[in-house]
Amino acid sequence: MFSRRTLLTGSLALIFTPATGALAQQFAQSQAEWSQNYEAVSRTRVQRTATPMLSPDALAATEQMIEYYRNIAARGGWQPVQGVQGLRVGSKSPAVIALRQRLIITGDLDQSAGESPIYDSYVEAGVRRFQARHGISSTGTVTAPTVQAMNVPVEMRIRQLEINVSRLRSLVGGLGNKYVVANIPAALVETIEGGVVHTRHAAGVGKIDRQSPLLNSKVVEVNFNPFWTVPASIIKKDLIPKMQKEPNYLTDNKIRIFNGNTELSPSQVNWFSDEATRYRFRQDPGGDLNSMGFVRINIPNQHGVYMHDTPSKGIFGDDFRFVSSGCIRVQNVRDYIEFLLKDTPGWSREQIDAAFKSGERIDARLTQPVPIHWVYVTAWATPDGLVQFRDDIYNKDGLGSAIPVASRTPTEPDAEMFLQN
Repeated sequence: MFSRRTLLTGSLALIFTPATGALAQQFAQSQAEWSQNYEAVSRTRVQRTATPMLSPDALAATEQMIEYYRNIAARGGWQPVQGVQGLRVGSKSPAVIALRQRLIITGDLDQSAGESPIYDSYVEAGVRRFQARHGISSTGTVTAPTVQAMNVPVEMRIRQLEINVSRLRSLVGGLGNKYVVANIPAALVETIEGGVVHTRHAAGVGKIDRQSPLLNSKVVEVNFNPFWTVPASIIKKDLIPKMQKEPNYLTDNKIRIFNGNTELSPSQVNWFSDEATRYRFRQDPGGDLNSMGFVRINIPNQHGVYMHDTPSKGIFGDDFRFVSSGCIRVQNVRDYIEFLLKDTPGWSREQIDAAFKSGERIDARLTQPVPIHWVYVTAWATPDGLVQFRDDIYNKDGLGSAIPVASRTPTEPDAEMFLQN
């Protein structure tokens, strides 16, 4: 399994890729500026787009991108790159020539960059941009996941775009003025208002064997400093085995056991039986320890899932953020909460920060519930000619192993806080 690290401001962003028609003209203008400043920007962040992933504009751009990739296929596509893993600025290898050609074909490198075998700042910038478009750590060094993504045949990328155009067509109608989209394969949350992206957040989503569901609902309430009640499935699958190995785990993590209203000591439970499944387990509030961090975001749904903060901020630095039991953890959750509560009187940013600091259980009911959509989109484009691809982590594209992913093997429980949803 590849554990890929991500530059959040890069891999959540979109990068230059040429297109046809009006998109091609926009791209040409961007390319001209890129050529003039190429070395100067080789280590800068990749520019984000304000176009929502779920929007009529993104749908139209994705439809046009299919035509662009079909043109690439008609010209022979691209050849697999070999012998490039680990190459970085200063490396010299004949393989760099093939790498340049691969980057040029998809517009990640300008044709004027030449055919030198030297891995220079031009190649590094092209690799960074390719990585950012594929949700890979934007380091500029060729990693194994980078090679995997480069060697997916153009025919598979076309099929991926076609599949996702169908998804987008079914999703973009009636979105309204203000809404939230959580794209599970991208492990990314967007907040949208007035047709533009307001904030973006890296997310931790469901593991392969505990998938986050697709749903349409509304955010109705925010719980500050919440208790966390351990779901029954986690009690049996995770908590009992954990207690067999670490008898102090519940005490160390401030998780209490209740039989009705009576609190039990962990020593009163037979952990080598199913006795624990008869009890309720509740973790005390506290953002530095509680599995939901400082806040829980309630979205009524039949799956019993929700969104929340997390004490394990390290997961947001991973490319592979499929780590939860189905709920979604949100990076920079205060900005997200501010967006949700903006139209609810009494909840300015200062009041939100005060609620966090208080440590008290406080509930904020949204005056106007905000529509939210948990979707599965593995390829999309935007009107500025930018195209993104993500791993089909849950194998919903139906392409099997034709497009490799970081891992489809269920992982061990999260080492930082295995009980997290």
